[in-house]
Amino acid sequence: MNNYNRSFDTRKLVLISVLVAQGMVLGYIEKMLPLPFIVPGAKLGLANIITLTAIYFLTFRESTSVVLLRVILTAVTFGSLSSFLYSLSGGILSLIAMAAVLKVFKDELSLISVSIIGSICHNIGQLLVAAFIIHNVLIFTYLPILLIVAVPTGIFVGLVARVLIQYLKKTNFVQ
Repeated sequence: MNNYNRSFDTRKLVLISVLVAQGMVLGYIEKMLPLPFIVPGAKLGLANIITLTAIYFLTFRESTSVVLLRVILTAVTFGSLSSFLYSLSGGILSLIAMAAVLKVFKDELSLISVSIIGSICHNIGQLLVAAFIIHNVLIFTYLPILLIVAVPTGIFVGLVARVLIQYLKKTNFVQ
């Protein structure tokens, strides 16, 4: 392997590590925020900033690694088994949806639109796990309210991700 490939691989490994660490910090900050939402479990989804950034710069496989590492390490460090299950389901479903939408509609949809889709899918993933855990599909009665909350949170996450992506492009760290 030549020096260019080693340098590129090292940069990619560092980027993945930094994104995982940032996702953990954002998850911890979000956990500490007292948000007055009507629906239990509704949050800002700050970790989706990192997922969206990973999808933009990395392959799907590498982005999946970022999400899985972030979810596992955050649950082990700050959470519980239930927080792990909710984060995993929401994180993976939003990753799949955002990556697919970004790949298919890259030129037609803005990063904010992709983020809103990710926010919606994150909520659906968490409701699926909740319905499985409590053995009751009536938990989906929260879905309309969660969909309403998903729009402004998705806009916020998309705006922040756009700023982060622009900054990373300027640094010439990512290729």
